[in-house]
Amino acid sequence: MSRKELPRAGLVAAALAGRISNQDGAVALGITARQFQCLKQRYREGGGPALRHQGRERLSHRRLPASTTVQVQALLGGRYKGFNDTHATEKLLEVEHIAISRESVRRLRRALGLPAVHRRRPPQHRSRRPREPAAGQLVQLAGSPFDWLQSRGPAMTLLGAIDDATSQVVALHFRPTEDLHGYATVLRQMFTTGGLPVALYGDGINILVRNDRHWTLEEQLAGIQAPTHLGRVLQDLGIGYVQALPTRQGPSGAALGHAARPTRQRAAAARHRHARGRQRLPADVPRRLQSPLRAGAGTAPAVWRRPPRDLAVVLSCRYARVVARDNTVRLGPRLIQIPPGPHGRSYARRRVEVRELLDGRLVVCADGIVIATGASPGPDFALVARRAPGEDRRRAPSRPPSIRTALQHLTTALPRRPAARHPWRRAYDPLLAERAGYPQHRG
Repeated sequence: MSRKELPRAGLVAAALAGRISNQDGAVALGITARQFQCLKQRYREGGGPALRHQGRERLSHRRLPASTTVQVQALLGGRYKGFNDTHATEKLLEVEHIAISRESVRRLRRALGLPAVHRRRPPQHRSRRPREPAAGQLVQLAGSPFDWLQSRGPAMTLLGAIDDATSQVVALHFRPTEDLHGYATVLRQMFTTGGLPVALYGDGINILVRNDRHWTLEEQLAGIQAPTHLGRVLQDLGIGYVQALPTRQGPSGAALGHAARPTRQRAAAARHRHARGRQRLPADVPRRLQSPLRAGAGTAPAVWRRPPRDLAVVLSCRYARVVARDNTVRLGPRLIQIPPGPHGRSYARRRVEVRELLDGRLVVCADGIVIATGASPGPDFALVARRAPGEDRRRAPSRPPSIRTALQHLTTALPRRPAARHPWRRAYDPLLAERAGYPQHRG
């Protein structure tokens, strides 16, 4: 009898002796009182062995037919010998038209004594990563989506940066989702308050690292993919990036996820600020997220570096543009007029770099020198990456072509006739062909 069937005999015997009721026995076995009465009747007729499950040692109605079993075993030992279980299952269905599960194929293969093609690898040993000894050596970035407003407003994501050595929060910012503007704001807070770290630790989000398989021709020639906008910023500042494995979760997300929930007053204030387009943190959230210093964390000196003076220009999205003939540069719907250079020099047809800053300002650079600037569109500006430099021009409505341009296009599209003295127009002369050494055409 099974472990589940062992208590049946004692309970049924106690019920027959009148010590317990049928309801008590049914509750103890987890069955109904009617089923317990059936067990009592079977016990009267056959004793304890009659309480065993009646379907035991019976052949299953869903078992494979004997002919199918013999056929599959012959194929596994012959034509499909060396195939793994999944491949053999697919071939049996595709070629032999035998619908059988992978587990049945595995069971029949093991009955033949055939070893598995690929043995299951034992789990790899993993060790806990030791923390960095100095503050500023590694900073972890993470986002925590949560109902921070307690269902009294939209759900937001708390983006934060935590120092790995001291577990101290160095930057926090609220955003609707994990986006470029939010991470750029967190980086600016960290750079201005703490400094530049040695490396950052985060996941493989496409805002920080490239996770697509598209390669342009220039990237194929260079042998490396171009970084993202924030990746280019980190390269210019000399900050490395350590990408976490997909199965791992850094302590940053755990720390942000276990943060104290805002109270009713703070939630109302945050909801009001969210309606105005400025997601700022309550005053006590950074304090409540702070952790006590780890033992031995202050032994090594901090390695924070001073940010550059032009940090606002470095922390930007960059696009290559060609100056128009009227010395203007367009980035989306915005137009920048470039003033004349030294001695009234024109920048027309020159390739420049347009940088879109975090606050919405535009900066035009030529050979690393700022030659023009554009004002910010307003406080509600959000930095969004533009996929391609010419994407905005393709989206903008273009002017209809003039009649002269259309006629020139039709003229160039027509096939051009060869000139009168073109070799194609010359008649075939056998004597000249023989002198030139060409083979003669014989009919």
